[in-house]
Amino acid sequence: MFQKTMIAALSVSSLLPLAQVQAADYIIDKEGQHAFIQFKISHLGYSYILGSFEDFSGNFSYDPEDVASSSVNVDVNVSSLNSNHAERDKHILNEDFLDASEYPTATFESTGFESTGEGEGKLTGDLTLHGVTNEITMDVTHIGGGKDPWGGYRDGFEGTTNLTLADYDIDMSKFPPVMQELELYVVFEGIRQ
Repeated sequence: MFQKTMIAALSVSSLLPLAQVQAADYIIDKEGQHAFIQFKISHLGYSYILGSFEDFSGNFSYDPEDVASSSVNVDVNVSSLNSNHAERDKHILNEDFLDASEYPTATFESTGFESTGEGEGKLTGDLTLHGVTNEITMDVTHIGGGKDPWGGYRDGFEGTTNLTLADYDIDMSKFPPVMQELELYVVFEGIRQ
């Protein structure tokens, strides 16, 4: 869901010499726990709830010589939410909030990228969550890239954005204003295909 977001960081310019990097397609490496979709939201203004979505898949295309043509797509299994508290997770996933039985998948599809400096930029794209699609902008950073010990090539990115839950028809009106928005954080390491 989100975080598809996210990640899109993919459109960011490379920190490696251009001669070492080529335009390529990548599969996000979630199997090795090298990719994360996490969130942080205030708990009544007294603490925070931290959580993640543990089941997702995606890919990205990254061209360090033409970052504007880079793209990312992510599909998230909403029911894979984990906030380290089973009863709370059950409540978040019911019809009061995410309604995972009605809207089991969240998606992100990038639509553009604007470089803001070396290895940094703003990724825009369509995030669909709870049956609602909105354009979001994520700040992304290229973490690094290069050969791995198994003969492959990897690139990694991180991204952050804030989501207003009412924009996705998630009713938080009975909670303090500080709980109306959450921070989304994504890290994607991709394996070049």
